[in-house]
Parts: sequence; structure tokens; C-alpha cells
Amino acid sequence: MMSAAQSQTLESKLEALQCHFTWDLETSKSILLHLRDHLEDIGTEEGNSWLGHIYNLRGFVQYKLGFTEDAQSFFNKAAEAFSKIRNADEGPWLVVNYGNLAWLHHHLGDQAESQAYLSKVNTLMNKYPSPSQDELHPEIYAEKAWTLMKSSAEQKKEAADYFQRAIRMQPDMVEWNTSYVLGLSYTCDKRDTGQVADLLEKMRVAKEQDPENMFLAAHYLTLRADHGEEIKDEACELATKVLKNPVSSYSGIRPLLKVYSYYVSIDEAIDLAEEALETHPDERYLKRCAAHCYKVKLIYFRKSRPEKSVIDRAISLHEEVIALYPDSSLVNKIDLASIYAKLNYSQDKAEQIYQELLESDLEPAVKQRIYSCYAKHLYFYEQDSKGSVRYHMKVAKIPLKSNYRKTSIKTLKKIRDRGRSHMCREIEKFLANLQEP
Repeated sequence: MMSAAQSQTLESKLEALQCHFTWDLETSKSILLHLRDHLEDIGTEEGNSWLGHIYNLRGFVQYKLGFTEDAQSFFNKAAEAFSKIRNADEGPWLVVNYGNLAWLHHHLGDQAESQAYLSKVNTLMNKYPSPSQDELHPEIYAEKAWTLMKSSAEQKKEAADYFQRAIRMQPDMVEWNTSYVLGLSYTCDKRDTGQVADLLEKMRVAKEQDPENMFLAAHYLTLRADHGEEIKDEACELATKVLKNPVSSYSGIRPLLKVYSYYVSIDEAIDLAEEALETHPDERYLKRCAAHCYKVKLIYFRKSRPEKSVIDRAISLHEEVIALYPDSSLVNKIDLASIYAKLNYSQDKAEQIYQELLESDLEPAVKQRIYSCYAKHLYFYEQDSKGSVRYHMKVAKIPLKSNYRKTSIKTLKKIRDRGRSHMCREIEKFLANLQEP
């Protein structure tokens, strides 16, 4: 039995570790469930240089969701994956993994095992010191960066800095540079021509260094197409390669379908998604990709009434995806409601979907999103402007900064300033009493 002083000392040592338990990651239930599905969709193909990092993050997610046995299993798989990838039984890449295991055993009440992993961390750090005295080991920076890339926009910016530090100390790790450049593509201000030009050059170099990375190639095509380049032939060539790869959210199929949808043709994007599904009919990730293509066609590229077979296929795919992703299909549910409503296919079913969402036990951030979507649904499809205003108020009332809140407040101010609604006085009073988060 540990004394209070010993327990406090152990806690302080654990807090000083570099691992998922100390990186201040977002751990709301909705985010964890979404992340769990995302990590499962990456797959576990041999040769994936991030496999150890994937298992480490999956272990942390499972722990936070309450599945401690799964967590330990994933942490153990991470160690095995690192051993195969690095072709060595130990190295600095295990510092984060051992830190995770130290925390896990601490939470399970096994302080002796927790202390044992702390000792292993210390041994590794002494045996493999950082090349730079005042910085963490590049392996730690790289794993922290890769992990933060799965988080908020602010943490994605942090990730870029950590990748830069890792690459500066160990420039021969091609996958680190690829992920660094991909991270920049997520945070780049596409309106800033200087940033875009710099990113295009970085992507070009990264693609030369990592020519077999189809995910990078697809994102590079997207950025070039966004800025006016003709990329159709290259897109078709890339599609042939992507379809030969194992199914994974890292295979490049999703960004490639985006290129097809907006810069080739939406019908060819659907054909490509259906071709992938013919080869892998049971892959849920491909069904999600295909459902998105059909949504884009029906909601954004609809010039005339689509054929019933197209609408039915879109609906059936969305229903399958919702069933296959029971914990992270909010967007698909809202998309399905939009398809029903916009095509006047079934207003009752659209309303039913929203009512089920509205009656769910939701976190504030998710509530904001649903209230915002429902406010627009009421205005555009139900011609219920009063109900729409009420839901914009619900969005704004939730004291959480978000684009949904910002948009709803902006909408309410526009309605007030136009002065045409009989709710103007009520809106004015609401806005005057609104508290900033």
C-alpha cells in the first residue's frame, strides 16, 4: 500500500509524462465516438508507418469511453507495431506508449505496474536523449503532432509546429513531412495567395518524396484544381491507382471523389464510388463516401427532378451508413433529412429525423449544430419563419463559441434590422440580454 506522500509523488511524475493522458485532448463523448470510428476506418494494413500511433490513440479513446481492457490491448498492439515498423524491440518511439501504460495502470489501481512503466520511460529517455537539449525527442514530437491533427483547428496549428521541430531534428522521416504538409492543407487560409503558393510548393516536394501516398496525391490535386489547374486526366489516372489499394480512409478515395465531384463531374464521381463498392461491397467507409456523393448531386448539383432510382439509392445508402455508424452519423442523418425535404420526397420523414435528434440526450456543441440545421430546415422547407427564429435563439442561448452560434446571432440581427418581422421586438430584447460565452 502506498503512503499519501508516495501517491502524490507518483501523480506528479505521471503528470510530467509526454503521452495521450497529458496532452489535453478533447474528450467529449461525441468527439471520442467520432474519433473511434475514424480510427477504425484508417485500417490496420501492414506497412502503415502510423500504425503504432493509431493503436496508441485508439487505446486512449477506448479508455476514455470506459473500455479499459480494450485500451490495454491497443496499447500492447502499439508496442508490437512499433517493433515491426522500426525493426527494433525498443527505442524512443515507445516513450509515449509506456507513458500511456503507466497512466492506465495507475487508473486501474495497480501502482506497482504504473511505477514499472515510469521506470521504463526514464530508461528510454536516458538511453535515447533528444538531439536538442532543450526540446523533446523528435519521435515524441511526431506522435504528439499526428495525434493533435485529429483534434480541433487550434490543435492542428500546434501540430504543424511539433512536426516542424521533429523534422528539423530528424529530416529523413518522409512520413513526418507528408503529415506536416497535409496538416498545413487543413489550416491554410485559402484566400491568402501567398499561403496557397507556399503550400502548393511544399505539397509538390512532399509528393516527390512520397510518390506512393495516394492520400497526399489526392489532396494535392484538390488544391491545384481549387486554383484553376486542369486536372481531369491526372484525376482519372489517380483513380486507377486508388481503386487498387486496400480500403482505408487514408487510401485517398474521399479527397479524390471531391475532385471528381467539383472538377470532373458529379456523375463520374458517383460512378467511381459505385465501382469501388462493387469491388468491396461490405466496406462501410466506401458506403459513407458514396452517400456523400449522392447528397452532393441531389442537394447542390440538381438541375431537374432526379430519377426515382437515384433518389432511392441515395436514401438507402444514407440509411445503411446511419446503421453502420450508430455513434457518429449525425451529419448523415441531417443529410438524409435534407434529401427528403429538398426533393419534396417526404416532409414527414424529414421532420421525424429532426424530432428524434432534438429529443436525444445531446452535448451543448451537438445541440447547437442540430438547432442551427433545424432552424434553416423550418425556414426553407416548412416556411415557418417564427419557428426558425425560435431555434436560432436556442443556438445563440447555448454559451459556447462556435460558427453555428455566430451565424444564428448574425441571422437574428439581420431579421431585427430589416424590421419586417412581428418578432423584431422580441429578437431585440433577446439579443440585449444575450450573454457572451
